[in-house]
Order: sequence, then structure tokens, then C-alpha cells
Amino acid sequence: MHIKQSILILIVIIAPCRLFAADYKIDSAHSFVTFRIQHLGYSWMYGQFRDISGRFTYDSANPEASSISVRINPRSLDTNHAERDKHLRSADFLDADNFGEIRFESTRYTGTDAAGIVEGNLLLHGVTRKIKIKVTRVGEGKDPWQGYRAGFLGTYTLTRSDFGMRYNLGQDSETMEVELSIEGIRQ
Repeated sequence: MHIKQSILILIVIIAPCRLFAADYKIDSAHSFVTFRIQHLGYSWMYGQFRDISGRFTYDSANPEASSISVRINPRSLDTNHAERDKHLRSADFLDADNFGEIRFESTRYTGTDAAGIVEGNLLLHGVTRKIKIKVTRVGEGKDPWQGYRAGFLGTYTLTRSDFGMRYNLGQDSETMEVELSIEGIRQ
């Protein structure tokens, strides 16, 4: 066998390991979507969504090929106060009975394997808007169960009225900070 043929065979065997992005399933037990919003301009109110799912594709050698799809159940909202949660799920805010899913689908990633911007469409309260989420890679590697994981942190400032939520909470409460801590298991 010639050296050129040996090199070509080696490239064909090794290349798929580095040239193709890996698919990950979001680990809902280790992923969080949290938010904070000003309460009457005096303090912060924190909450989270407990039911999230989705998938992402990631390759550190080609981060621009990355993509993510996230689903959030608005009924899983938890602010540590049952009556407030009931109000936030009502038609005044999330209207979870009529809009049973919050969804984000990425359309583009720009940046490095360590940090960048994910652009995509956010469906919330029956309204779809293009948004940009700042993202940083937290880490990746083998887990204790012979799997492989990757984790990312994303931040986004949401303007409630952009998604048709007009219930008056005061000027200081028009925007809310959203944080997505996503961990996936390579499939």
C-alpha cells in the first residue's frame, strides 16, 4: 500500500470524529431557565421554569454550525409563591391555558467555541420575535456514567410588551433578565 493511500484511509477514519457536530439531548434535571424582574422598584422577584426540554448540536471545531431548540412548559413556572404563580400563568401574563408552550429555535450562531451570540425565534404568549442570546460555554467532557456532556450559559433581556404582556407592573418591571443554564448529553 502506498503512503498516500494509507494517509487517505487514516483521514477517512479520523475525519468524521472532528468534522461533524454532535447532537445533544437537554438534560432537564441539570438545566435551568430562571428569570428576575423588579418588584415595584424595591427589590427583585426571582422565578424559574421547572419543565424544559430540547436538543442542541455543537462542535467546538466549527461553532458556527451549532444550533439549539428549547421547549418550556409555562405551567411549570415557580416563584415560590402559589398565588403569584397562578396569576403569572393567567391571561394577564403567560396565559398558559391558551399558549401551552414557550419555544426557542436558533437560526444562527456567531462567535467562538467559548462565547458568542445565538440568534433565533422565541415564541412566547402566542408572539414570535427574533432575539439574540449571549452565550458562554461552561464546559464539556466525559461524565461518571460513560457519557459525554456539554454545558452553556445564556442571558437575554426580555421586554414583556414585545410579547403582548401589558399588565402594568410599573416602569421598572417592563423588562426581565432571563438566564438559561443548559446541559446536554451527547447522543
